[in-house]
Amino acid sequence: MMTKDDALQLSGLVRENMEAICADWQMAQPARAQAEQTRTQCGHFLQAYADALASGDFAHTDGRSWNDVRRVLDEVSASRASAGSSSSATATFIFSVKQPLFRLLRERFGAEPARLASLSWAAGVLIDQLGLYTLEVFQKSRDRIVARQQRELLELSTPVISLWEGIIALPLIGTLDSARALVVMENLLDKIVASGAHTAIIDISGVPTVDTLVAQHLLKTIAAARLMGAHCILSGIRPQIAQTIVHLGIDLDNVPTRATLAEAFTAALDRPGAA
Repeated sequence: MMTKDDALQLSGLVRENMEAICADWQMAQPARAQAEQTRTQCGHFLQAYADALASGDFAHTDGRSWNDVRRVLDEVSASRASAGSSSSATATFIFSVKQPLFRLLRERFGAEPARLASLSWAAGVLIDQLGLYTLEVFQKSRDRIVARQQRELLELSTPVISLWEGIIALPLIGTLDSARALVVMENLLDKIVASGAHTAIIDISGVPTVDTLVAQHLLKTIAAARLMGAHCILSGIRPQIAQTIVHLGIDLDNVPTRATLAEAFTAALDRPGAA
């Protein structure tokens, strides 16, 4: 168990030998492409680590004294997640500080085996806690990035097109699940508001299958568009889809339908108020 005196001495050693520790730590990293960033991260971590030890809170890394250390690790995790680094490589970056740190302890306390073992063990435990924290933060950062990328892909896969003054079209391609249906509805409603469209054509010729769930998503989108004052036309009704809709008993009686997007566009132009 590390004592307060041990923690203060270790803090002093880190401060006095920060440049040497940083140099050894950086040499242990497999990637040299971002050497300047790695050197900065090493320096910030060691400074915050030494300050936390000097505060007297050295039993665990969950206390307020370690806030700056955790903040540095948050930045390290976020930057490496954005750069495409792996979780193991990011955690290893923190774990690898043990090697120069233990080398420093051996040089200073080599003649005191008991104290060397005690200090090495206590310092190692703290680094392990910080490494695990880094791993958790990295995973959360990666999850946020993946979620954002998925949403961006969904938005790109559901473009709303202006066909004519007051007429917009939403061509759907691929499977329509709940997550994508929400994006479809948001994009369509935003476009209705932005363009002042009076007619929205939803084309499903690129949707491979229409089941009850897909039909429900479409009907909800159409209902929301109507609440915004837009008339909806459903196009792309292939024979197979028509048979499926009839077989499932899906009620589209109140929804104008057309076989093709061109026919739906013609119908939209024929509506009163079309320019």
